[in-house]
Amino acid sequence: MTPPTSTQQRAPRPGPAGNTAPLPTPRPHLGHAVASEWTKMISVRSTMWTIGSLVVTVVGVGLAFVSQTTDENYKNMPYIAPALFGLLVGQLSVIVLGVLTITSEYGTGLARTTFAAAPDRHRVLTAKYLVFSAVAFVTVLGSIFLVGITTAMVHGGPASGPHDNASAWLSGLLVSLYVTLLGVLSLAVGTLVRHSAGAIAVMIGVVTLPPVIGGMLSIWPASSGLGRLVLDYNALVAMMQLFGMPDGADGSNLPSKVLQLVLLVLVTGATVGASYLAVRRRDV
Repeated sequence: MTPPTSTQQRAPRPGPAGNTAPLPTPRPHLGHAVASEWTKMISVRSTMWTIGSLVVTVVGVGLAFVSQTTDENYKNMPYIAPALFGLLVGQLSVIVLGVLTITSEYGTGLARTTFAAAPDRHRVLTAKYLVFSAVAFVTVLGSIFLVGITTAMVHGGPASGPHDNASAWLSGLLVSLYVTLLGVLSLAVGTLVRHSAGAIAVMIGVVTLPPVIGGMLSIWPASSGLGRLVLDYNALVAMMQLFGMPDGADGSNLPSKVLQLVLLVLVTGATVGASYLAVRRRDV
């Protein structure tokens, strides 16, 4: 039998029932991208190390604080308050994970393969935001609740006084949302910078420098108003407010939880929007 030439077409092989139609190919959608990003996240060691360090820091430091307190210390403090001390450091793990979610692909060249397999870059970036947000939120919330439940079991005696547990758990939800937004902001910054060390340095500066800058600006009367504004609106103060901690020792009222959340939502939203523009216009 003479083999077909280059100009001849091979006849499709009949299927089991004699059907020669090609197999149906499902149209790609966001669910496929989410499944792909989930596989990437759970198959990388850095994810497990970063999440593990977050849990160990928040729970470990929180329980260490619980062991040094008494029932009377929680008369005016919610049971989840000890988680604050670990989360002040643990939030850096969320920031690092957010940055590495995107910059690791640019560093290894995997971004080329990803965008070649899924040309719709906005869909890929949306999937990254969704997967990261879910992982970060659940991890932070679980760590806070574990510390809060342990505190209530250890120091839930009559000396601690009555507690509004519903309000405390709501505060835990808001804190988890706030830290997750910091991580989303980190992912957006990583998309813009496309360099792990650079993006992490930017985010660490955003979190840690405002209290220092605000303190320096408060020294001079001409800039004291701006300094006070910077001292009031930053990530560290916002987390304290969301945890239900009291106002400053000088009697001044700090911004409300809503204002702190709205500020971060606006900043994160603007940066996320810029990341979508950058992904569409830039080459890998």
